[in-house]
Amino acid sequence: MTHPSTAPTLTVFVEGIGLLGPGLSGWGPGSEQLAGRVPHEAARCVLPLPMALPAAERRRAGAVVKVSLAVGQEAVTASGRAATDLPSVFSSSSGDAINCHEICSALASGDKLISPTRFHNSVHNASSGYWSISSGAMATSSVLCAYDASFAAGLLEAMTQVAVEQTAVLLVAYDTDYPEPLRSVRPLSDTFGVALVLAPQRSERSLAQWTLTPTTCLTSASATVMADSTLEHLRTGIPAARCLPLLRSVAARDAGDVVLDYLEGLQLAVRAAPC
Repeated sequence: MTHPSTAPTLTVFVEGIGLLGPGLSGWGPGSEQLAGRVPHEAARCVLPLPMALPAAERRRAGAVVKVSLAVGQEAVTASGRAATDLPSVFSSSSGDAINCHEICSALASGDKLISPTRFHNSVHNASSGYWSISSGAMATSSVLCAYDASFAAGLLEAMTQVAVEQTAVLLVAYDTDYPEPLRSVRPLSDTFGVALVLAPQRSERSLAQWTLTPTTCLTSASATVMADSTLEHLRTGIPAARCLPLLRSVAARDAGDVVLDYLEGLQLAVRAAPC
C-alpha cells in the first residue's frame, strides 16, 4: 500500500460537464443557478428519451439509463472529444431503483416470473452497457458502488485513471428514487445525474483544474454546503448530488478547497481553480 506522503498528487482538467436533475435541465442553465445568477426552482427531474439508442433498446431503457446517457452525451459533446475513445467510470449508490422495485414486487406476488428486460436491467453495469451501445464506445469501463459515498469514490477512480494512464476519462454518477415501500428505508428524493470529462492536460476547452493532494485530500472537516436552500436539499437528498459544491465552484469560477461527503467521518477535499 502506498503511504500518503509518497502517493502522487492527482491533477485533472475539466473539459465537459453534463447535468440533469430536479430543476436542472443541463449544464448551461444549471451553471447559472449554481453560481447564484439565476434562482433555482425545485421541480421534478424531466428525463429525455435516449434517442441515440436503437429503437428496441430505447423501449427497454429505464430512468438510470435515460439520465446517465443524457448527461454523458452532454459532457462528451462539450469536451469536443470522441465518445468512442474515452474510458469511462460509472458510479451509482443503488443502480436502477425502479427496476429493483418491480423485481421485488414480482417475487412477492403469486407469479414469480421475471421478464428478461427486468433481469438484464437489474445488473449494476446496465448503464455502462447502454452507453457502449449508444455511443459505440469500446474503451474500458469501470462500474462502482459505494452507497452514499459513490460520487466521491467515482471521482477518485476517474482522477486516478487520468493521472496513471495520461488519458481523458468520462465519469458518470447517477441515482434514481425508489417507489414505496423501499422508499421508506431509502428515501432518495428524485433522479439526478452528472457527467464529467476529465483530462490530464489543460486545453482551450478546460473549465477548471482539480487537484487531490495526498496529505490533505482526506479530511475530517465538514462537507461544503450550498447557500441556496433548495440546492442544499438536493445535495443531501441524493448521493450523486454530493457533487454540487464542486460544480458550483466551476460555475462561479471560484478557487479554493471544496469538501465533499465521502465515508462516515472522512470527507474528500478537492482543490479547485478556474481555467
